[in-house]
Amino acid sequence: MTGHDYRVLSDDEKAAMQKLKDMGLELHEFLTGLEQITKTSRELSIAKTKVEEAVMWAVKHITG
Repeated sequence: MTGHDYRVLSDDEKAAMQKLKDMGLELHEFLTGLEQITKTSRELSIAKTKVEEAVMWAVKHITG
């Protein structure tokens, strides 16, 4: 299997990936909401980036 080949995901894998993305989005939206009650900061920007990164790597794990 090369980097350009795709495999069919099982129903459990599809469900896990959807839950992962939903949870990542929920946390990302919560962090975005903090900007409404606190000022924006580099720390908050990094936290949001790390959530995106964590979801990306976990999805890569599931689909790998």
